[in-house]
Amino acid sequence: MLYLATDHRGYKLKNQLKAWLIAKKIKFKDLGAYEFNSNDNYPDFAHSLSQKVLEQADNKGVLFCGSGAGVCIAANKIKGIRACLGFNHRQVASFVKDDNVNVLCVAADYTNKFKCFQLVKTFLKTKFSGEEKYQRRIEKIEKLYFFK
Repeated sequence: MLYLATDHRGYKLKNQLKAWLIAKKIKFKDLGAYEFNSNDNYPDFAHSLSQKVLEQADNKGVLFCGSGAGVCIAANKIKGIRACLGFNHRQVASFVKDDNVNVLCVAADYTNKFKCFQLVKTFLKTKFSGEEKYQRRIEKIEKLYFFK
């Protein structure tokens, strides 16, 4: 399952992505924000999305905030989450293929809807290579985390 979540700064872009996903018949679940609230907090959304992504190995998530950095930092605090901030489709393909990233973070203040659609399309279609060297590195990273 694909999960989406955002704070107020990514609210518009998340809704544009939802319309695109519906048009492409891609299943997803929206975890909020469900309305614009300038006082909401991105760590809350990053935490709830991360928990859902961890429920099944093939789950993925897309998080939005203004810079993308806040949600990326917050999500990466959760054991088992490998979140990266995506700016172009080659980068996104690389970090999924090599690092088995399960959460794409999007900088809503710097990403237009068409670029967002391209990033998400690449995120969803790219598969982890499973190469031993990449798996070994991911296992080393997992030993660094303390929270779930």
